[in-house]
Amino acid sequence: MKQSPDLTKAQERMKPGVITSCGFLGPDKRNLIEILLEDEALVQRLNTTHKKIAERMKELRDKGLAGLGMFEKVEDHFEVKVDSMRGRLPSPFDDRTMIDKQNTTVRNLKLNKEVTFADFNIHMIEFHGFYQGKGSLFRIDPKDLVEILEVRKNEEKPLPDYYPDGK
Repeated sequence: MKQSPDLTKAQERMKPGVITSCGFLGPDKRNLIEILLEDEALVQRLNTTHKKIAERMKELRDKGLAGLGMFEKVEDHFEVKVDSMRGRLPSPFDDRTMIDKQNTTVRNLKLNKEVTFADFNIHMIEFHGFYQGKGSLFRIDPKDLVEILEVRKNEEKPLPDYYPDGK
């Protein structure tokens, strides 16, 4: 698929030194459209959506805010810590969004795994399906998010390719 001029501009803003010192693509040399399409296909295979992933990230972040920078026990088997920093970052997609610098660490005690994400990640996933380029310092694999955060799967079952009664 050909990349749009808007995505080309966004990809330019994702380079190191434009918005952040390390950028958002890492050593990934693919066009942004290829990165987005590959992650979209993975999220579909995981039977969920970017929106559900982002909603779960926000849900756990919001529950962890009570800990004031310390790990807070939430739900049955999660610990969540939210750290706020000064400043905001603009979205590289030029959607006129400024995102607070806030990091959330979620520990899944049942799996003995944890993941750290920023509010920036939540916005990029929810509105753009962007998890950052492969090898990027802050890339979060959708599979890890779905597993560790226990993101709900789609409830709709796909229709079969045929009708069992032959019609």
